[in-house]
Amino acid sequence: MKYCYGVDVGGTTVKMGLFDETGNILEKWEIVTDTSNEGQAILPDIAASILEKKECRHLKKEEILGIGVGVPAPVTEEGIVRGSANLGWKYKEVKGELSRQTGLEVAVGNDANVAALGEMWKGGGAGEKNMVMVTLGTGVGGGIIIEGKMLVGQHGAGGELGHVCVNYEEKDHCGCGNQGCLEQYASATGIVRLARKKLETDSRDTLLKKETVTAKAVFDAVKAGDKLALEVAEEFGRYLGYCLANMAVLVDPAVFVIGGGVSKAGEVLLPYIQNPYKERAFFANKDVRFVLATLGNDAGICGAAKMILDAVQG
Repeated sequence: MKYCYGVDVGGTTVKMGLFDETGNILEKWEIVTDTSNEGQAILPDIAASILEKKECRHLKKEEILGIGVGVPAPVTEEGIVRGSANLGWKYKEVKGELSRQTGLEVAVGNDANVAALGEMWKGGGAGEKNMVMVTLGTGVGGGIIIEGKMLVGQHGAGGELGHVCVNYEEKDHCGCGNQGCLEQYASATGIVRLARKKLETDSRDTLLKKETVTAKAVFDAVKAGDKLALEVAEEFGRYLGYCLANMAVLVDPAVFVIGGGVSKAGEVLLPYIQNPYKERAFFANKDVRFVLATLGNDAGICGAAKMILDAVQG
């Protein structure tokens, strides 16, 4: 039996897993992400943790196929990161450095793309080879899988759905510096922004409170039939649904997988995205399925493991 490691590097913790070559998770663990000194300790800490687990299980080097790593930044095909605000990295040759530190094969990808690969392999997109994953969290992330492979792009920024412009009249700036990005309307913070704007001008009775509103509160109120919350959900869904209709014309997925913290609202979320999508979708794309992600926090390590297995097994 051969083995591999899946690593999901986050701004607070690094999630890691040991897998066998068929994809079974044998062990999961986490270490703290040390972002001090421009994140200099992150890769050495990962290497040390993996080598420690290798020794504890008495695994031989020839039994280990390699390490897959997802990081919160654009990544080139050579495994190079040219900046990650969450990790403090300015320029990091992730693949080369981690390979030298462990003596193992390494494959590296953007965390959203890697999570999408995981959901295709073991989660909501299982059984499909063409899918788009949308992660609705503090921001909006995306991962595009075509014929079972991640779409990386020239600069490692393929699938950055959160920064598609969906409102050309927007005056406020997104965190990326542009205006009118999908992230300003469809992320958890974007949903709160939409709700607060509506609460400023709407005097109807509502369960929502401007000072304490959250994305969860909006969809809890939707479930309770709150009319103002329903309108916020509809506005959120139009921005996202129309954006995905445009995306479908380009990549023609079989399924859209919706993940991230906002997706915890459950199945109630999907019609608000799917209905406007169908309004604008090209006829050939109208039957694309919408499903919720199922792997949760394991999506990253599963996708990372799949990435290295594909890299070494062809």
